[in-house]
Amino acid sequence: MPSFLIDGQWTDGSGSRRGAVLNPATGEQIGEVPFAEIADLDRALAAAQKGFEIWRKTSAYDRSKILRRAADLTRERAESIAQLITREQGKPLSEARMEAGGLGDHIDWYAEEGRRAYGRVIPPRQYGARQIVLREAVGPVAAFSPWNFPTGQLVRKVAGALAAGCSIIAKAPEETPSSCIELIRAFHDAGVPAGVVNLVFGVPAEISEHLIASPIIRKVSFTGSVPVGRHLGALAARHVKRATMELGGHAPFIVCDDVDVTAAARLGAGLKFRNGGQVCASPTRFYVQDSVFDAFLGSFVEAAKALKVGDGAVEGTQMGPLAHARRVDAIEGFVRDAVEAGADLAYGAERPGNSGFFHAPAVLANVPDKARLMRDEPFGPIAAVNRFDRLENVIAQANALPFGLAAFAFTSSVARATQLGDELESGMVSINHFGLAAPETPFGGIKDSGHGSEGGSEGLDAYLSTKFVSQIGAETRRP
Repeated sequence: MPSFLIDGQWTDGSGSRRGAVLNPATGEQIGEVPFAEIADLDRALAAAQKGFEIWRKTSAYDRSKILRRAADLTRERAESIAQLITREQGKPLSEARMEAGGLGDHIDWYAEEGRRAYGRVIPPRQYGARQIVLREAVGPVAAFSPWNFPTGQLVRKVAGALAAGCSIIAKAPEETPSSCIELIRAFHDAGVPAGVVNLVFGVPAEISEHLIASPIIRKVSFTGSVPVGRHLGALAARHVKRATMELGGHAPFIVCDDVDVTAAARLGAGLKFRNGGQVCASPTRFYVQDSVFDAFLGSFVEAAKALKVGDGAVEGTQMGPLAHARRVDAIEGFVRDAVEAGADLAYGAERPGNSGFFHAPAVLANVPDKARLMRDEPFGPIAAVNRFDRLENVIAQANALPFGLAAFAFTSSVARATQLGDELESGMVSINHFGLAAPETPFGGIKDSGHGSEGGSEGLDAYLSTKFVSQIGAETRRP
């Protein structure tokens, strides 16, 4: 089945290069995905320019109707999309169903928000003048999405761009192509005009450098690692392109001594080991106040031990494999380095099974700051649980890293909660629950975790430019 969508036509492109698609639960190849050549990218660029001229002149009302139709199609196809996510990405089917089931909500949100991209009228200083602020689509977009949430990340970029009136070329992840294809198919089948949505796969560096350098592209949206984000951000800046960058994180998880530590530990383990820890907002640095440290650690280890690790396609699996063998090697390296630095391994040194890319949940306690785990994002199922004494000290520890994507905190004190909300250096702070990533809320970080937001009204703003129009009639005279 063709994998690219260019100018409204499904195709496998002009070249012969292919990439292997693996099932991470077995390590076996289950398919191939074509890689785009420069000729394919040039066709996509021309299509995006043509599509933009059509789509920008389509009323927000009519764009909304098409987007809502796409949302309904994703809901109808959610189960088949979820099966594809699990097959190629590995996460448990229950998590894949949540990802696929939420696509329609994201599209619906943007469909309605796009109808309300208001400008404003500014009272003039001169009689008879009209001063108007218009919000206009910024132009064709180049979007780059990751493999950990293959559809959940892609949908925000596509729906946001389309709601604003932009066209888009999406470079989706080669590791997980099938679910991305089905998401884009929903937009295509809903009646989006040819050229408005384009989909390609290929060598990331080749595609990003060609698309971002093109004068046709006016906006870049990237979700991925900090090093790649730095490179693409610099490339966008060189060509004076607007860019949204959602990069890596190293979220702190602060537990004060005035909460139900068992409940906090269970929630913390759920957040940590969701998607095998392959989540940019996943907590890794758990800071627990002295008097409740032992109780929290015990409950956290129990929750980790209770997780059923296995093939995500098997009902009841709670944690699937990692995305590829490199991630398993990386987690083993983090564990080994932490233990050598003096950390206590509370649970999870072994690699379960003899096939697939699995690693058991790993819990380390009393991890020294010199350990790599306390500085570098592990992006896997490994947690560091450390003590703290005073709130001021733990806030300083939480803010010590250059990351600032997400932070979590638990306290029954309103004063403490307010202090944490005010002083944690993070684009998102969730206190006493998990409150991130809803369609109507902004998702994004600060510091090295990127800039700009996806989701919420802020996500739509990223695809809109501001134009000020001041006019006065030639015959207008002050009375």
